[in-house]
Amino acid sequence: MRSGRLVAFGLVLGAIVVGALWMLPSDSYLLLPDRAKPLAERVTVEGEQPSPPGGIYYVDVVVRQASLLEELVPALRPDGADIVPRHALVAPGSTFRDRREQNLRQMDRSQEVAAAVALRELGHDVRAEPEGALVVAVGSDVPAAGKLEPTEVIVAVDGEPVRTPDDLRRLIAEREPGEAVTLRVRAGDETREVEITTIESPEEAGRPIVGIQVEQSAEIELPLDVEIDLGGVGGPSAGLAFALDVVEEVRGDVDRGLRVAVTGELELDGDVVSVGGVKQKILGARRSGVDVFLVPAGENAEVARRHAGDLRVIPVESFRQALQRLTTLPKKS
Repeated sequence: MRSGRLVAFGLVLGAIVVGALWMLPSDSYLLLPDRAKPLAERVTVEGEQPSPPGGIYYVDVVVRQASLLEELVPALRPDGADIVPRHALVAPGSTFRDRREQNLRQMDRSQEVAAAVALRELGHDVRAEPEGALVVAVGSDVPAAGKLEPTEVIVAVDGEPVRTPDDLRRLIAEREPGEAVTLRVRAGDETREVEITTIESPEEAGRPIVGIQVEQSAEIELPLDVEIDLGGVGGPSAGLAFALDVVEEVRGDVDRGLRVAVTGELELDGDVVSVGGVKQKILGARRSGVDVFLVPAGENAEVARRHAGDLRVIPVESFRQALQRLTTLPKKS
């Protein structure tokens, strides 16, 4: 009788512990697949045509805090989830609110760049002048901490002009880790110079860095009104999808009647840049029943193929290549 009570007590205690572990949050976060969503109703272009069958779809990743139980027992995590530490999502010294504001700024810029690239492809006269490397994030324990701020624009390194992020990376790469660089920085109508000592990149031996994340700063004037609204979704990874949908809205038949899921950051020159969360994005695309998945070439495409199942993966390096690859697909009747 007593042993039975002990067993019952143990079961109750175990249930309480499991319940507590399930309810208590951990310091880690889950990346989860989200369904692919059509862009046709989210993108409005002056002079657009009625939307045909098919369509361009964007894909996103859901981020939520993991429970202690999900952190300890991988089998209890939702299908397709990856667990990551907090610092992988939010830089030390930052908050999730800071991250969200940064993502919304990136989304705004990606929409503007995508519209410029698409309208230029359509033959419109688009004024898009690169103006430097826009600082979007600064680490808390790096040389740039306290010396550079998000929204500032780097326009020169040691007197050499910087018009693009590639210019900045190239000029800093000419130094050795531990050497100082002088950056000319613009904030509004004012410029200043700041000296920063480089350190070695933790991800690439021998490469000097100052510890910032940058994007293209540009003055863009569009000849047509283009409005894109994803309702609070942030980040730059839908840039390629936006540009393809703008062309679809104006010219039509970009998708060949297919449901085309797309991910990839787009630069002002039309280059497609790698993005994060590709595993979750292709799983979400598969669950949405799309026909093909466009993804940045290289490592992103390799990840996508590992989780694609029967879904066709099309790696691309540029916006123009994406258009060309879609034209080779058989038209869906």
